[in-house]
Amino acid sequence: MSPYLLTRTLPEDATGAALRADVLHGLTRTPKSLPPKWFYDARGSALFDEITTLPEYYPTRAEREILVTRSGEIAEVTGARTLVELGSGSSEKTRHLIDALPALHTYVPVDVSESALTGAANTLLAERPALNVHALIADFTRGLALPGTPGPRLVAFLGGTIGNLLPAERAAFLTSVRGLLSPGDALLLGTDLVKDESVLVSAYDDGTGVTAAFNKNVLHVVNRELGADFDPDAFAHVAVWDRDQEWIEMRLRARAAQTVKVPALDLAVHFEEGEDLRTEISAKFREEVVKSELAQAGLSLTHWWTDERGRFALSLSTPA
Repeated sequence: MSPYLLTRTLPEDATGAALRADVLHGLTRTPKSLPPKWFYDARGSALFDEITTLPEYYPTRAEREILVTRSGEIAEVTGARTLVELGSGSSEKTRHLIDALPALHTYVPVDVSESALTGAANTLLAERPALNVHALIADFTRGLALPGTPGPRLVAFLGGTIGNLLPAERAAFLTSVRGLLSPGDALLLGTDLVKDESVLVSAYDDGTGVTAAFNKNVLHVVNRELGADFDPDAFAHVAVWDRDQEWIEMRLRARAAQTVKVPALDLAVHFEEGEDLRTEISAKFREEVVKSELAQAGLSLTHWWTDERGRFALSLSTPA
């Protein structure tokens, strides 16, 4: 096969159609919300990269620590010949796994961004010319068909991104991943762990304001793509720990009563002073909860690794 293949499973306008649907649904419901995936245009991705270097934001460093110290063990346990990464982005952290898998034949990055996939593939192949890369332009939350590649396969979903899904969405997602796995395949899942509230809130509300700019970037995206007239300065960044749900909520809080127009949707949206627009949940987990949610999806937890300080976990599960 060619060392780089790109398969599009989304229609050309799928991203625009999804944005319009999400904005219409989110801004006409109570309470108002927008999905966090719309943070990540080029500016949002750059801001998030900056967030991962902040002293308050531990998840990226903690997960990388696990990958550096445990990739050899993960490789030995799985013997994977195909590595599938959901929401691959720059594929930066995955390099530790790629280099640790001696029998790896094909890497399958999955992302909605063609430019991110191509950029990551070019970097990987320049450093690892023997690797085959079959990239998929796909939304893994809406069902996925994997290309025919050698098994066993290791499906990786890193970064704690599963925490951005509501419980029912997590259940549906894990069930769909289970449907992709054959005997001998495995799922490597990254989950941020429950910890002191002050540590969690600081990670999502840094003192330099980078996370606030990242949060407000969703308004810039809606303005640019749908012609909306959001004034990002008219909203304050808020991060709240929900003890009952054990998740962080990022919100944008209206500083004053205002009406926002979204011409592409023929929509006018009124905000009362102090009204919140939820832009992200980030659930934090306990081992027993992860084990239970995997089991409900037909997956059996076999390995559990954390960083030295117990802040973040990678778990390995196989079809039950």
